[in-house]
Amino acid sequence: MIRKLTLSFGLAALTTLGLGLAPASAPLLSSAAWAEETPDVTPFTMGDPKAPIELEEFASFTCGHCAHFHEDVFKRLKADYIDTGKVHFTYHEVYWDPYAVWAGLLARCGGEMRFFGIVSMLYEKQKDWIDPKDPQKTSENLRRIGQTAGLSEDAMNQCLSDAALAKALSETSDKTVDAAGVTGTPAMVIDGQLYKNMSYRDLKKILDEKLAG
Repeated sequence: MIRKLTLSFGLAALTTLGLGLAPASAPLLSSAAWAEETPDVTPFTMGDPKAPIELEEFASFTCGHCAHFHEDVFKRLKADYIDTGKVHFTYHEVYWDPYAVWAGLLARCGGEMRFFGIVSMLYEKQKDWIDPKDPQKTSENLRRIGQTAGLSEDAMNQCLSDAALAKALSETSDKTVDAAGVTGTPAMVIDGQLYKNMSYRDLKKILDEKLAG
């Protein structure tokens, strides 16, 4: 994935393209809203916080390789290591384009209870909801995912027009990826060490060696 497509473009686009996210009766993302106080953004986690291995994933909702990672690698990682108490998993959202920010606003709209379920849907249906040439169509597709996840129209209107959170997501993404040294997605930090995208077999080898001591 190309790093930063760009963030400045993404923030500007949230004002222009945000018209597709909310109906005329709902508040829209506006340039004035960027002056609002930025809310804190906390990453969501899975598994036992006391697990022997800490694994952090950095991924973008619009990254094709990230979608493949979640379909092929993450499902097995969750079953074999996260659900069994061997790995504590942290998901870091990476925002290098406006569509990813829209998806992030939707994913967080359901709170902690629905977050990872919506994340899975966004990756599974990535080719269906992203329309590079039609922001309006993309926003409509995202709303359908939200409806399937059980989000109400009112909730989505509020979440998808939250300019303060959009700004916070983008700024937090920049700080997090810079601190970790991430230059492409997906990437992982395992017990403090940065790794690029890899197969499940290679990831399993690293985890098993750590567990063996």
